[in-house]
Amino acid sequence: MNIIISMYVFFTGTILGSFYNVVGLRLPKNLPFAISRSYCPHCLTLLQARDLIPLLSYFLSRGKCRHCAKNISYTYLLVEFLTGILFLLAYLRLGLSSVFIGACSLISLAVIVSVSDLKYMVIPNRLLLFFGLFFVVYRFIYPLNPWYDSILGAVTGFGLIFLIIFISKGGIGAGDMKLLGTLGILLGMNLTLLTFFLAVILGTVISFSLLIFKVIGRKDPFPFGPSIVGGSMVSYLFGNSMLTFYFEAFYF
Repeated sequence: MNIIISMYVFFTGTILGSFYNVVGLRLPKNLPFAISRSYCPHCLTLLQARDLIPLLSYFLSRGKCRHCAKNISYTYLLVEFLTGILFLLAYLRLGLSSVFIGACSLISLAVIVSVSDLKYMVIPNRLLLFFGLFFVVYRFIYPLNPWYDSILGAVTGFGLIFLIIFISKGGIGAGDMKLLGTLGILLGMNLTLLTFFLAVILGTVISFSLLIFKVIGRKDPFPFGPSIVGGSMVSYLFGNSMLTFYFEAFYF
C-alpha cells in the first residue's frame, strides 16, 4: 500500500511540476497560464494530450517537438522529475499529515520561484501574495506553538534581507526580502533563521562554483531565490532535528 501511495505522490508531483514550470515561465511576462493551452515555444503549435505526459512525452519525442523537430529544453524534464522527487521525499518524511500539506505548498512555491528567478531574475509579487495568503490560512488552521511564531517568522525573514539591502545599498533584491518574509509565515522564527543560514551557504557554494567554471563573471547578477527556497525546504523537512542536534551537541 505504501508503494502505491508513494507512486501516486511522485506522479502527482510530476504533473504539478509540469504546470509549475509553465507558471514560472509565463507569470513574470503576464501571460495566461490557468486556462491557456500549452504550445511549442518555437513553432507555437498547440500541444496535444500525448505531448503533455510528464517525463514520458519527453523521452518518446526524443526531446524534440513533433511538429517543428526543434529541441525541447531539458529543463521541462528536470522540473517535472525534481518536483516528483520532492513530493515523494516529503511524503516519506512526513506521511499523509497536515505537515505534509504544508510541505507540498512550500515545494510548489519553491519550484515556481526557481523557474522564474533563474529565467528572468524576477520573483512575481502576485505569486508571493497568493502563497502568503495560503500560508496565513494554513497557519490559522494548523498554528505553530506559540501561534505568534508565524508573525515573528515573517518579520524576521523580511527584516534580515531588509538589513542587507540597507547596509549594502541594494546588494540583494527586494523580491528575496518579500520571499523570505512570506516563507517566515509558514516556518516560524527559528526555521526562518536556519533557512537564511542555509541559503547563504548554498548561494555561496553555487556562485563560487559558477565563477570557477566561468559560467558567470564577478559583476554578473546571481539569483538568490533558488537558494532561499532550497534552504527553506531543508529547514521544513529536517530543521527541527538539525536544531535539536546542534543545541544538544554544543550546549549540553
